[in-house]
Amino acid sequence: MNQTVIELVDVHKEYTIHNAAGGGYKLWLTRFLQGKALERHTHKVLRGISFSVRQGECIGIVGKNGAGKSTLLGMLANVIKPTTGRIDIRRKVFAMLELGSGFHPDLTGRENILLNGVILGLRRREVQAQLKSIIEFSELGDFIDQPIRTYSSGMLARLGFSILVQLWPQILLLDEVFAVGDVRFQEKCRQALFRLKERKDVTIVMVSHDMPSVLSLCERVIWIENGLVRMDADAASVAAEYCRCMEEA
Repeated sequence: MNQTVIELVDVHKEYTIHNAAGGGYKLWLTRFLQGKALERHTHKVLRGISFSVRQGECIGIVGKNGAGKSTLLGMLANVIKPTTGRIDIRRKVFAMLELGSGFHPDLTGRENILLNGVILGLRRREVQAQLKSIIEFSELGDFIDQPIRTYSSGMLARLGFSILVQLWPQILLLDEVFAVGDVRFQEKCRQALFRLKERKDVTIVMVSHDMPSVLSLCERVIWIENGLVRMDADAASVAAEYCRCMEEA
């Protein structure tokens, strides 16, 4: 039986928000004299999330904008710390959270492949062994030797996704990977994820608003609403209830 590789126990995330001193010095001074200039309050993004993921599962995370999906993914990638609660990750994590993250704008695509591979914890020779397949998958052609500051958002997505899927991740985190790029390349990405799933040892957690992609790739879906898990079940059941609620909203 596949073991648990991700476990969250009562995870909360909140941010402290300070009142802005906008409106100029005079307004700020007035608020200061009233004792309001330093007021602050907390914004709770996640309010007690608990679930586990087993090795080889492909999990979809759905919910409206602002529900806390991307924050959750950021915590799984260890780039955001929870306020309270416990997160255990028991495999190496590869993540594509936003376009251009982990890339140096003045380095070429080829150089950024090597840089990203090392950042992900691989040896340089391991990345070089996959360099040709990464470049071919990206379909960037001669642009691979241009600085990535010259890349479009679609080209950045191609490069980022190509690095992740060709370096054989153990846990792969994806945030709206199908939201950019042309339709043909999106389908190529889907097929690459199907191939990773066939290995049975790659765990995938993906945030997406593209319900057809979620249904085709994921066996299980977690619906986040107002910082809580509203539903955690098989993909078809969650998708049906989620779409029904969206239609009624």
